[in-house]
Amino acid sequence: MITTPVTAELVHGAVELETTAHGLLPHRLPAWARAQTPDPQLAMVEAQPSGVRVVFRTRATVVELVTMPTKRVYAGLPPRPDGVYDLLLDGALTASATTAGGGNVITVTMATGTSELRAGGPATVAFPGLPATDKTVEIWLPHNETTELIAVRTNAPITPAPPGGRPRWVHHGSSISQGSNATSPSATWPALAALRAGADLLNLGFGGSALLDPFVARLIRDTPADLITLKLGINLVNADLMRRRAFAPAVHGFLDTIRDGHPDTPLVVVSPIFCAIHEDTPGPGAFDVEALKAGEVKFLATGTPDPTKLTLRVIREDLARVVTERHDPQLRYVNGLELYGESDATALPLPDRLHPDTATHRLIAERFAEHVAMKPSTWR
Repeated sequence: MITTPVTAELVHGAVELETTAHGLLPHRLPAWARAQTPDPQLAMVEAQPSGVRVVFRTRATVVELVTMPTKRVYAGLPPRPDGVYDLLLDGALTASATTAGGGNVITVTMATGTSELRAGGPATVAFPGLPATDKTVEIWLPHNETTELIAVRTNAPITPAPPGGRPRWVHHGSSISQGSNATSPSATWPALAALRAGADLLNLGFGGSALLDPFVARLIRDTPADLITLKLGINLVNADLMRRRAFAPAVHGFLDTIRDGHPDTPLVVVSPIFCAIHEDTPGPGAFDVEALKAGEVKFLATGTPDPTKLTLRVIREDLARVVTERHDPQLRYVNGLELYGESDATALPLPDRLHPDTATHRLIAERFAEHVAMKPSTWR
């Protein structure tokens, strides 16, 4: 077996790579942006490599990736599944696997807000039995598990994949865009839509953290892109972050910043999918304590209806108005109910009342491709 350290030219879909004691830690926000907020939630999710993949060319029939995963365990709840790694050969999903042992474990006690780290060693994910042909290998990293990259082990040499000229799609959204409740990293709806379109995805979906932060707008402004999509709203409601008076001006400001760097790039604003608990009830959102006692994770809305507060219905109305007011021929609005509406919730309910499962991610991806015309030839 040949051991090749993971270097920057092998990593796609990350904004920045931090050198650690073990290897490289992919970040989806740069250090300057991370320094502008003390929010531990955002610090956690931006370091979870949703949409990040290790890519190379090889004739190897055995491929192994050595990593240092950091898993989170929540006291009193069933263990979370291990992070899944998806192997794609020439763009086609071929295998999925988890690491064999190793890694760090953080145990979180939600009742007290405390956590404890148990340090571990490196872990390996293995993909044997591959065809002995020249091929492009993509290993999609777990979308919900911090993963430091150490080395690739193969039984034939590897080389970085040559630039493919694929159009760059930059997407920003919430935990639904990061992939919450999807069973594997290439099964999140942005990944499915990107693979279907043959696009180079940069996924800036941050669980609990699509909050119109100015540093995210500046990052998108300065990032090359052929298509930009923004899925906004659910976190602003369940965080109870701002009142209606502030919302539309904040969206205008966010779009203004992006347009400073992308004056004519196709830009799509997508409102929230259907979520019964927040359609008419404002945040803050909270864990359902009774469900937690039964060992289940479910969410509920705890706010009191008030015309000054944000709900999903209000968000959709105001986003549509903002897009209309801007008179921007390269700016479009997509109603999230077209991706997953009230009638869909009967057949495909949100398991925790907030996040879609894998089947619903697939449905959203298919409808997104239709409504956003995910054909790169139409982006310019």
